[in-house]
Formats: sequence, C-alpha cells, structure tokens
Amino acid sequence: MKTKALGNSDLNITPIGFGAWAIGGDWEFGWGAQDDKDSIAAIHRALELGINWIDTAAIYGLGHSEEVVAQALQQWKGVRPYVFTKCGMLWNDKKEIYYSLRADSVRRECEASLRRLKVETIDLYQIHWTADELNETIEGWETLAALQKEGKLRWIGLSNATVEEMERLAKIAPITSLQPPYSLIRRDVEAAQLPWCRAHNVGAIVYSPMASGLLTGAMTRERIAALPNTDWRTRNDNFKEPKLSQHLKTVERLKAVGQRHGRSPGEAAIAWVLNNPAVTGAIVGARNAKQLDGIIGAMEFRLTAEEVKESSQPPLAGEQKLISPKKPVDEKYFSANI
Repeated sequence: MKTKALGNSDLNITPIGFGAWAIGGDWEFGWGAQDDKDSIAAIHRALELGINWIDTAAIYGLGHSEEVVAQALQQWKGVRPYVFTKCGMLWNDKKEIYYSLRADSVRRECEASLRRLKVETIDLYQIHWTADELNETIEGWETLAALQKEGKLRWIGLSNATVEEMERLAKIAPITSLQPPYSLIRRDVEAAQLPWCRAHNVGAIVYSPMASGLLTGAMTRERIAALPNTDWRTRNDNFKEPKLSQHLKTVERLKAVGQRHGRSPGEAAIAWVLNNPAVTGAIVGARNAKQLDGIIGAMEFRLTAEEVKESSQPPLAGEQKLISPKKPVDEKYFSANI
C-alpha cells in the first residue's frame, strides 16, 4: 500500500484513515447510540485492510471514543497504527460543551487523553478549533510545542484553522498538519487553506470526504427521515431542502462514475477528494465492519481528470466559510459546520 509523508513529520500514512467520531456514541453532537463491539470490529477490519492511522478526539463521546480506540488496540495483534487526537473542546459535569486553549487546560486534556488511549506519547495532537481570541490560540499552540519537547506528543497540528492563524502559529512552532472539512459539497478550503498547506509542506488530512454519509448512496430521503433525533445530522442543513435535492443529484453522478469501475459512490467521493494534490489523506468513519466494504476501494481507486469534472458540483450559494465556533455553543453553528 502506498503511503505519503504527513507534512514535516516522519509519519507515512495511508490514503485513508479511520475516523472515530461516530464511535463516540450518544452525546450532544453524536451520531446516536453505538455498540462498542461494532466499533472495535470496525477498527480491526480497517487495520486488516491496511489502514495505518486512526483519528479521534477527546470530545467524541466525551472521552468514550478514545477509550474504545484503546480497547481495540489492546486486542489488536498486528502492527500498531498511528493514533491522532485533539484538544480544545471540553465538557463539564452536566455534559455541557465549552472551549479552552489555556495552557493549564491543554495540559490537563493531554494527560487525560494519554490515560484514555493508554499510551505514553500521542503520534499527532491537534487543536480541534482555534479560539475566538488569537492570543488564546497562541497560548494553546505554545503549550502543544512544549508538550512535544517533553516527549508527550510526537507531532502537532491544527484542525479548522484559517491561513491567517496558520501564518501566525508557524512562527512559534512548525505545523505538521491541518485537518479541514473537504468534500464535493464542502469546497471552501480550496481557495486558501489547501494551497497554503501545499506551499508550506503542511500535511492535509481532510474530514467528512463523504459529507457525513450523505455521498455514500445509502442516504435516501427515507433513511434521512428515519434518523434518530440523537443524530446531529438531523440538525444539518445539508440533509434538508433545498440543499438535499442538489446533493442527491451529486450522488447520482458519483454512482455513474463508480459503476464504470465497480466502485461505490462513497469510494468515488473519497477518490475525488484524494485527487487534490494538497491532500495527504482522508478521514473516513465506519460504525461497523461491513461499512468498510464500501469504503476501502478508495485506498487505490483514482478518478480521471474527466471524471473529476463529471462528479463536481459548484459550491452552493450562501455556503458558510470555515470559522471558529462562538462561545457559548450555538447549536445553529454546529448544525451547519460539523
């Protein structure tokens, strides 16, 4: 399996990584109830198929995703994958979510993630969302750099950051990677973040390449209507009209492209993302082992230039740009941007 170096690091990653957001289970921005046995089986199947990195975050399931990843790796007998996680989103005793990149908070988060993941060093530690105030983001980034020097983190990166923020933080410590949202229906990072990453040898590991399942071909109107209200997608504008009809037309184009190669629409959607030369890898979630069957082909499947154009749709009018979330948490923000 071909791998690519992640930015300035010594991490050589497969084109697809296992995304552990959904396996966090039922929480405020979760995907509904989740069976841990299914999650562990999905992780094991991903590793069997050659995936060599897992991306999680402390906030996914309020710590539960990291714990499940640790369980899966304790049971895994093969080569250990890289494990990436994130900081900056926290919760209180009432399970209410808040944000902090203050030095003492980041240090506590790092220690908690090390305990949950049962590791001494985290392969890649990322700021999940930059703060509203640049000085707080700088404080968080300086803390990550210090933790890296202390040996608790191998490499450090950012998620959901702007070019302006990256320019400032790169003067403090090298940025290994950026994790932005990127898919056929979410292309705003093409304008600035991805070109900047390519120009500055910063890896790009993009999330939601299948638009949180919308581009898999499995998300019919009936299935969307049946999603439990504990699934954050019920609050996402992409799963509602008027956007839904346009997105389903995109799925039809992906089906047509994929069928020529014996590939699923989801694999075609991932292949479209991986066609961008700035993208190092794509984070792809799975809630059970069977779901990997409609995903794994994208490890090697690539679209022609003509198929990339055929699959594409223009950005929707009024599409929101990538910005940091506001505090206190605004549900309307998350419904549009997670």
